[in-house]
Amino acid sequence: MHRHEADIAPYLPPVVTPRLLWRVEVRGWLMLGFHHITGRHADLSPGSEDLPLVVEAVSTLARELADFAAPAVPALSEKMAWLAGWRRLRHQPPAGLDQWSRDRLDLLVELEAEGIESAAGNSLIHSDLHQLNILVGGGRAWVIDWAWSRTGAGWIDAAQLVVRLIDQGHDPETAEHWAATTFAWPTASAEALTAFSVALLGMWTYLHHTDPLPMRAALVTAARRWAEHRLLMGRA
Repeated sequence: MHRHEADIAPYLPPVVTPRLLWRVEVRGWLMLGFHHITGRHADLSPGSEDLPLVVEAVSTLARELADFAAPAVPALSEKMAWLAGWRRLRHQPPAGLDQWSRDRLDLLVELEAEGIESAAGNSLIHSDLHQLNILVGGGRAWVIDWAWSRTGAGWIDAAQLVVRLIDQGHDPETAEHWAATTFAWPTASAEALTAFSVALLGMWTYLHHTDPLPMRAALVTAARRWAEHRLLMGRA
């Protein structure tokens, strides 16, 4: 993870990402030294003054990292295809799987496959954006922790943040309106966003049942709200 982060660091836009200053490997330890950022974790709650700063940071990344040409970076779609939460859950539904999901497994698996396909692209994306990986300081938002970066569609980071905004108190429509102000969001079709929301819900649902870390229940709830919102819109 951290070797990967060090390899791509020179290609990241310095206006929103801290510069890698040095890397050292000795006696089994790997250390990376980054430019120090004075800031705090982003506030993604409704009405936060950080939200426009995060829009600008996400938009800068989408603009600067389109058609990414650098050392080999894994594709997000390949990671998603390997995990394929709904496919795994349909194959072996856990006892605690909710009835809403059980009643729709065939549809969810179908949409998940479409969502995985829609995630393919040539942009470098962070793929793990949330408030702990965004620092606000000096009048801007900084994006840190690129260990899970992947190649994919340029709108993916904004789409993943929709779930985080819902988790922080936004309703799905408001969260999407926020995402729509980012640079790459208009490049995603309505069908792609719906399918991706379902795939994202499948990932969090599967992880919650197989490795129930404390924060995952809330993320399942937020992802469900977004997927249900899009499904009720009829992929509109």
